[in-house]
Amino acid sequence: MTNASQPIRNVALIAAPGSGKTLLCEALAYTANAIDTMGTTDKGNTISDFELEEIHRHHSVSASLLQFEWKGTRMNVIDTPGALDFLSEVKSCLGVVDGVILVVDAEDGVKSELEKIWEHMRERGVPCLLFINGLDKERAEHVTVIQQCCDALAINGVPLTLPAGKDVTESGIIDVIHRTVISSNKRTPKIQCRECSADDAPQFEETRRQLVENVAETNDQLVEKYLVDGDLSNEDLVEGLTFGTLEGRIIPVLCGSALHNAGTSLLLDAIHDYLPSPDDWSHTHPISGKDPHSGEILIREGHVSEPFSGTAFKTTIDPFMGRLTYVRVHSGVLQADSGFFNATQGTKEKGGHIFWALGKKFTQTRTIHAGDIAAIAKLKDTQTGDTLCEEKHQIQFASPQLIRPVMSFALEPKSTHDIDKVSVGLHKLVEEDPSLEFLRNEETKEMLISGVGQTHIDVTLEKLKRKYGVEVNLHTPKIPYKETIQRMAQAQGKYKKQTGGHGQYGDCWLQLDPLPHGSGFEFQNKIVGGAIPRNFIPAVEKGIVEAMHHGTVAEYPVVDIRVTVYDGSHHPVDSSEMAFKVAASMGFKKAMELAQPTLLEPIMLLEVTVPDDMVGTIIGDLNGRRGRIQGMSTKGHHQIVKAITPLAEILQYASALTSMTAGKGSYIMEFWGYEEVPREQRMKIVAEHKKDLAEVSSSAS
Repeated sequence: MTNASQPIRNVALIAAPGSGKTLLCEALAYTANAIDTMGTTDKGNTISDFELEEIHRHHSVSASLLQFEWKGTRMNVIDTPGALDFLSEVKSCLGVVDGVILVVDAEDGVKSELEKIWEHMRERGVPCLLFINGLDKERAEHVTVIQQCCDALAINGVPLTLPAGKDVTESGIIDVIHRTVISSNKRTPKIQCRECSADDAPQFEETRRQLVENVAETNDQLVEKYLVDGDLSNEDLVEGLTFGTLEGRIIPVLCGSALHNAGTSLLLDAIHDYLPSPDDWSHTHPISGKDPHSGEILIREGHVSEPFSGTAFKTTIDPFMGRLTYVRVHSGVLQADSGFFNATQGTKEKGGHIFWALGKKFTQTRTIHAGDIAAIAKLKDTQTGDTLCEEKHQIQFASPQLIRPVMSFALEPKSTHDIDKVSVGLHKLVEEDPSLEFLRNEETKEMLISGVGQTHIDVTLEKLKRKYGVEVNLHTPKIPYKETIQRMAQAQGKYKKQTGGHGQYGDCWLQLDPLPHGSGFEFQNKIVGGAIPRNFIPAVEKGIVEAMHHGTVAEYPVVDIRVTVYDGSHHPVDSSEMAFKVAASMGFKKAMELAQPTLLEPIMLLEVTVPDDMVGTIIGDLNGRRGRIQGMSTKGHHQIVKAITPLAEILQYASALTSMTAGKGSYIMEFWGYEEVPREQRMKIVAEHKKDLAEVSSSAS
């Protein structure tokens, strides 16, 4: 795999969970003689699902790269996760491939997860094939599922293969173009071929006629030939299918059984024949970026002769290999251990060893060229989504837009000695998966982990335990309530203490005024005549700031307030900074009680995307969560409902939305501001706060 002129196909397998995508990868590698025996997800011995979390779940949770050869062409196949919790990883992979294979189970049909992934795939516009898997299953419906795919995904699916008889594991798969029946199985990668007979499939002639008609419509020359001859040659069909697939007018449909290795050789042929090489794709879709300094638009056409450029689309931290960065080379050539520039971070990288990958098996290589995908070891600063290039020819490509986390949990280590290990481990996991977020909330003093869904969080914590030896407890995060006042109030804070020798004396009068939401804190000094010496004023402000950390309603921080010190008195001997600090704190608390204090709660701006027929359900639910609808917009067959909603009402919204929409809905949210908590909710919050204090007091005693 070192020949720069060797043909390449970069493809990603996309499917909903349970469609057999990983098994299909296994069968493809087996058919291409890249592996000696086929593994299964049930046994946990497949080459692409090798993480323990994947083995336990029997589902992919991260993308893996499989590289092998088929008929002189290098196949770079990426097995992507099917669960929407890992959609960011799928999007990253879609940005570096030139073709896609959609895998649909012949028994289950199109699942909502595939529809969601298909939306993102259409944005990129990469050519694709459709593979109907699981024809060995009892309730497999080949023709019905193809029609369902065409309707649900709005595609023009054109069958190229058919099952020969009811049992494809014995009878084989019909190649409609070449009128042959191909048989293979999981016991041997050897492929058998025979002529197709009338008994193999009653619908064969009708399927071929439809194929010819669809292909003829891809260009005028083929239409003319079809009208004159009434048919197209095999060469015409291949040429028309290649063009139609590249243009997105046609999606070739193949079928088989990954479990029994039926139809996989025909799928490999279709990848080879109908999906574009990097040269073909870049010729019609040159990749554009910008100069990181001037912002000028720059183009890379994918030639080896151009300056080196590439995209880092995946990062892993392997216990044996160390840090590995998976890179798609867009242009130029890169030698192992050669330095280059990270245009996204603005830093130089020393480079490292370069590897081809077959799951977790790596083979070292010296050079990679335009169109190649490979793993580079031990890059220090490069993150997923970064652009790599030559320093003298800098270019920065757009990073894929990640799916933002919507589910958060507070976490604490089961052992207090593991606090630092939790932080180190989660920061490394975030490097591998940028759709995760980990932070410490300075207001609630909690460590928070945020992910796309429950499975996303669960997998992360399993990795944290396995890789870094740390176990944590999860609980619902605290709401960062705040307190403020609703009217002006004045109060005196006086601290006087006599203990033999010098005493303590501080006296100040404070005025509190409410400020608009979001204003924060203001301090004013209006002392005249030296009632309080100037050197004690900073102590007054410090006492107020410390007192603001714990309000008088439920001990939440106080915001949006102006505090003015306007009078007071001092003692020439007993006054001190400490005395005025205590006096200011006392005066602030007294004034707060008189200023009609209230609670503020965080409000989130929520955008919920759901199918048209579910809008009423979503709006009704949001109204029940004290949400206020801000507007709606249309996106295809979906509606986007915008609402502002209290954070307290949507902490568990991810699971609720999944339940309401059968997984067809999604949402994003961002902080909008703070608003006053309604009286009824405020009473509940205060009651819970008092209960917590009582429990703490009881446990302490």
